[in-house]
Amino acid sequence: MQLTKQKGFTLVEIAIVLVIVGLLIGGVLKGQEMITNAKLKRIESDNAGIAAAMFSYQDRYTQLPGDDSEADLRFDIYTTSTGNIGNGDGLIAGLWTPAAATDESAIFWKHLRASGLIPGGGLDTTQPTNAYGGLIGIRDGALAIAGHVIVFGQIEGPIAKIVESRLDDGLPDGGRVQSACTSCATPINIDTATSGSTAYSDAERYDIAFRL
Repeated sequence: MQLTKQKGFTLVEIAIVLVIVGLLIGGVLKGQEMITNAKLKRIESDNAGIAAAMFSYQDRYTQLPGDDSEADLRFDIYTTSTGNIGNGDGLIAGLWTPAAATDESAIFWKHLRASGLIPGGGLDTTQPTNAYGGLIGIRDGALAIAGHVIVFGQIEGPIAKIVESRLDDGLPDGGRVQSACTSCATPINIDTATSGSTAYSDAERYDIAFRL
């Protein structure tokens, strides 16, 4: 009777397979880390870019974009003042997600585009989107922050935590960067709440307000 020889993997072959699997897993994790870092940098650069555009507009025209009461005289694209100018009181009025296209927080985007400080047409009130797909907006005052803030909507919990720790005091309800949980059992609305979340959760999403 002839015995059939069964051939299996040698220890060397198994070791090679494990090394390859390890390299693949390491490559995936490294790729995810690079993507996360790129998104973080985009949030920070978008925030800095919008702030720079706003203050450049103010330096150039002595009024704030959105609140500019003479924008129809500065830009030929505005053939009427209706819906194209603010009241010039030094405050950008309106919700960070404007209720109407005539709100100063909506006109803000028109003025920056008309001045060439951000890309787009001077009649466009479309809010930009951030790296996580949420909207970017502006308003005067939010949560416990006095003054104008830029709001980044729908930021994932782990990212909100990193942004907070890099730019502020690590607390979502204090300092110049504050956050409101939008996916919690009791969501917080930045436009109506007087204080932000008390802690970050990796499982939730947040609207983040950056003081200018």
